[in-house]
Amino acid sequence: MPAKDVFHKVVKSALEKDGWTITDDPLSLQLEDDQVFIDLGAERLIAAQRDHEKIAVEIKSFLAPSSLSEFHTALGQFLNYRIVLREKQPERVLYLAVNLETYNDFFSRQLPKLSIQEYQLKMIIFDPVQEEIVKWTK
Repeated sequence: MPAKDVFHKVVKSALEKDGWTITDDPLSLQLEDDQVFIDLGAERLIAAQRDHEKIAVEIKSFLAPSSLSEFHTALGQFLNYRIVLREKQPERVLYLAVNLETYNDFFSRQLPKLSIQEYQLKMIIFDPVQEEIVKWTK
């Protein structure tokens, strides 16, 4: 099982504060010979519809010297996880969780912005100090 991201507990707490129930920590999915571990699986009841909204969350800290290199890795991982989810749990929506500082500094650059648009990345931006979700991008 892979190591947990440095912000794992923070994001888990932020999701719970936002009304989500953590169902999987990690969310393990098997696709023939390959097993993937997405950091968190969560759901919440949508009262008006009496239905459940389900998400999967991959958390990235972007603490390495090269944010661009980390982004390449995160993007590839995200796209592969989305494929596995589509096959195994198509009701879940995948999100990439990053902290507010990373979002403001790195994700404001042109390449990440264009990549988010091109690959339709959904993101959760969180405040690691307050342990709260600041923004959802869809």
